[in-house]
Amino acid sequence: MYNFIVNPAARSGTGLKIWKEQVEPMLRAKNIAYRCRFSEKPGAVSRLAREILDSAEEFPVTLIILGGDGTVNEALQGISDTSKVILGYIPTGSSNDLARDLGLPRDPSAALELILRKDSARPMDLGTVAYPDGGTRRFCVSCGIGFDAAVCQEALHSKLKKAMNRFGLGKLTYLGIALKQLFAAKAISGRLSIEGGEYADMGNMLFTACMLHRYEGGGFMFAPDADAGDGILNICAVGDLPKLFILFALPTAFKGKHYRFKGITPYRAEKLVIEASSPLWVHTDGEVTRKSRRITVTCDKGCVLFIRP
Repeated sequence: MYNFIVNPAARSGTGLKIWKEQVEPMLRAKNIAYRCRFSEKPGAVSRLAREILDSAEEFPVTLIILGGDGTVNEALQGISDTSKVILGYIPTGSSNDLARDLGLPRDPSAALELILRKDSARPMDLGTVAYPDGGTRRFCVSCGIGFDAAVCQEALHSKLKKAMNRFGLGKLTYLGIALKQLFAAKAISGRLSIEGGEYADMGNMLFTACMLHRYEGGGFMFAPDADAGDGILNICAVGDLPKLFILFALPTAFKGKHYRFKGITPYRAEKLVIEASSPLWVHTDGEVTRKSRRITVTCDKGCVLFIRP
């Protein structure tokens, strides 16, 4: 039995069309047993994932997400025991950094073919962000604090982005928001505490990204050496760079060449504590729920089976 959670709003509102015109007809033609649930509003995916697992009689449950990286992230929040699930993904979002790194097909029919083969589930790392008040949030691609999260937060609530997405121009909205956030950002100092006692004072911290995969933000290769199965966080820390200089440095991250610039520093760790002098936005897989002055980020090696090439 395949359990699907479909985000109808994915890919500028075409998620439902992709399900009805490509995925569901293929399942019926192959006489595949399945159940499908549709998310109706933010937060619904977590609830649906929880309900699917709570009502299951046999484990592991095969849970397939049709949506974007944010939809996968929401589903993770509803899975308390990852050993009880096999995850699959039909990427229909705007960024699709998870699919890009794993080599998942962009075509929904091809992605479904991969899922139905049943022999391609492999262990994959997940990360956890923990807050001082005891709150936690899982992530599968990356988490970040500072500038990158602030861009995500504004984009998530941008009416212009939704309109531009209809014409396939959503990334232009991100560019405009990024420029606005960059020049509006106030100087905030940061400190990284890496397992084993190593410390790094960042001075004016722009952002710190903790990567499980190579890409975030729609193709920025912030972690060229990341391996989603090694149990290690690849960290990209950016600080003490003149704002105008950042405009030239960040585009080089599309090719993973950004570490040539002083002020952009890589680290590796299983656990990391990030502290800032003022609260900053935090994102997990592009989803932004809160600000914090301190987060603890950990990596859980191979804790979920994920269907991939």
